Amino acid sequence: MSKKILAFAGSSRKDSVNKKFVAAAAIVAETQGASVTLIDLADYGLPLYNGDLEQEGYPDNARRLKALFVDHDALLIASPEYNSSITPLLKNTIDWVSRPDPEAAEPSAPYANKTVALIAASPGGLGGMRALNHLRDIFYNLGCIVLPEAVAMGGAFKAFDEQGNVSDENTLGRLDVLIEKLLT
Repeated sequence: MSKKILAFAGSSRKDSVNKKFVAAAAIVAETQGASVTLIDLADYGLPLYNGDLEQEGYPDNARRLKALFVDHDALLIASPEYNSSITPLLKNTIDWVSRPDPEAAEPSAPYANKTVALIAASPGGLGGMRALNHLRDIFYNLGCIVLPEAVAMGGAFKAFDEQGNVSDENTLGRLDVLIEKLLT
């Protein structure tokens, strides 16, 4: 049975390099035999997390996202770096999915024992690595098994060919190794 991976980028920008990067990584995972669900967080608009809003009702998009998280064995996340950390979109998504759904028939643990692979793309030289350190801490505290390796790609505005494929063989090799570890 192949491992089911939920893949997404922490960006809602239409031309996000992290969306391109996670799409390329999803292809690598499928090539290695995984079943991948690639989603766009822009399709799951959520209000900014607030305990008062939570009391008013669990958002339908949070419920849809939580179901996806529960239904998959692993997460593959591409995170942009905003001010040396993760994006507000990504943090808000993580927070909503972590909250209990009062209407759920059974409590679900969307993060417990999930394996997580982290990647990042940035036009800068560090490739988003500082954001991945923060993301690693968050997922570790949520009970995930976060792979110690990550792939950060600098110079991302020039890292893709016209078809959206990663053009650097070294980066592709590192992605291949990361995905292999995610699937074991």
